[in-house]
Amino acid sequence: MADTSSIHPDVRIGHVHLKVADLERALEFYCGVLGFKLTQRYGQQAAFISAGGYHHHIGLNTWESLGGSPPPPGCTGLYHTAILYPTRAELADALVRVQRAGISLDGASDHGVSEALYLRDPDENGVELYWDRPREEWPRTPDGALKMFTHPLDLAGLLAETKSRHVHH
Repeated sequence: MADTSSIHPDVRIGHVHLKVADLERALEFYCGVLGFKLTQRYGQQAAFISAGGYHHHIGLNTWESLGGSPPPPGCTGLYHTAILYPTRAELADALVRVQRAGISLDGASDHGVSEALYLRDPDENGVELYWDRPREEWPRTPDGALKMFTHPLDLAGLLAETKSRHVHH
């Protein structure tokens, strides 16, 4: 019988490690576009990157995938890596970076609990860039359960955050 006790509430996903075809191309996206910093590198085979000096939030390697192609549709695998931004203004800054790099969005959604941008990295891995609204603002049913939804995200409204962000810096 499986243990039905809950996992500790402070457990988090610590990092994601991606198989990539071209390490330089992946670093250009994650560091050059999104702004992660390189923390350690193993030649042309692997690199570890992070935000804020953590040892790594994302690992990138070519050990089994050098020059490889993305998995075909209809296969199992990673749906997306979700990168959590601390504020709506920081998510707006990420949108500006993505647009400046000429990367198109697959979608942009308001989920009630969060606002999210969806795109693909150079290896066609799904990437979600999002921020969480404060918990007290999360939509709930009358009995208190979460009531997430998917509505189109107001990108113009999100971009307006960048104007106010630069006033404070």
